[in-house]
Amino acid sequence: MMDPRLAPSALRVRQALERAAMAVHIVELPQSARTAAQAAAGLGCEVAQIAKSLVFRGTASGRAVLVIASGTNRVDEPLVASHVGEAIGKADAAFVRAATGYAIGGVPPLGHAQPIETLFDEDLLQYETVWAAAGTPHAVFPASPAQLARATGGRVLRVKVSP
Repeated sequence: MMDPRLAPSALRVRQALERAAMAVHIVELPQSARTAAQAAAGLGCEVAQIAKSLVFRGTASGRAVLVIASGTNRVDEPLVASHVGEAIGKADAAFVRAATGYAIGGVPPLGHAQPIETLFDEDLLQYETVWAAAGTPHAVFPASPAQLARATGGRVLRVKVSP
């Protein structure tokens, strides 16, 4: 059942969740959840329970690479590059929107405009529930990390910078 009160981009995420057979609901927060810290504050959970979707661009191929990382982790770009077989760089807002169909700050882990190679941060698996963006800077959804990793097709790996 579609919720007509949700923004069109959040409705697209809900459809992707339904296609993935994920029994979840989208929560719209009154304040922005554009950053992991903002989302955690609005939800009353740990920042590490936020599954942030970070889009990188392959420097040789120009392809999009999505890293779903724990909210407290800084992504080790050389490590990710070794996982995907080429150097990666930051993706600008236009590239992110073209690759995913969503604006930075609301990029969900699934339901993108095109297939995207996805890496899933192994640190998220320690939580019973994680929260991910649902298409807008105010919309999020809860999920089991194992279920989310399966639904995204992401390879579960270490992606964070070592201490």
